[in-house]
Amino acid sequence: MIQLQNITKYYPVGLGRNFILKDIDLTINEGEFVSIMGPSGSGKSTLLHIMGLLEEPSEGQYLFEGERVDKMNEKKRTQLHRGSIGFVFQAYHLIDELTVYENIETPLLYKNVSASERKSRVADVLDRFNIVAKKDLFPNQLSGGQQQLVGIARAIVAEPRVILADEPTGNLHSDQAKSIMELFKELNEKDKITIVQVTHSDVNATYGNRIIQLRDGHIRS
Repeated sequence: MIQLQNITKYYPVGLGRNFILKDIDLTINEGEFVSIMGPSGSGKSTLLHIMGLLEEPSEGQYLFEGERVDKMNEKKRTQLHRGSIGFVFQAYHLIDELTVYENIETPLLYKNVSASERKSRVADVLDRFNIVAKKDLFPNQLSGGQQQLVGIARAIVAEPRVILADEPTGNLHSDQAKSIMELFKELNEKDKITIVQVTHSDVNATYGNRIIQLRDGHIRS
């Protein structure tokens, strides 16, 4: 599904280069739940951002379902980003001025989904995550765990093929973290959504079926 071939990311520093990732070869198969681990500064988030089209590699090729992302025109890249990839962030990234309902609805507005279809899909995820009673609240009226639930609901409402999660439980206490990870496992096993998470947590990593260890921009194991 996702193929990274010789992916390198660097930034110019003086006359040299600061390498964040170097010669990454990685394949993520459809239906996998992959955990990416490594110390701070090892390039984990950068790797995830490249997969999510939030950053571009300096060198190498990224193929999504066999098609080179760098050869796509801007319209197709946008469709891929909005239609096939859902992102879940450590800091939630909800829009403070929008209600829970409106935050979840936002990806569907970008995809020009009809009003009736939007209403149906948002109602479905509100019900599934047991947050119907929170739909008219604003993010600052929610706990961290509830905000992350809304973030995941927003990620899946557009029915993505892949969810990329960057430290999804980093700001949560252990009980909240466990419920979020159980939810990811359910999305992977029941909904067949491919999941790639970046995590520092050994416990969270075990929810996946494969662990990738990054160190100094290289895959170590």
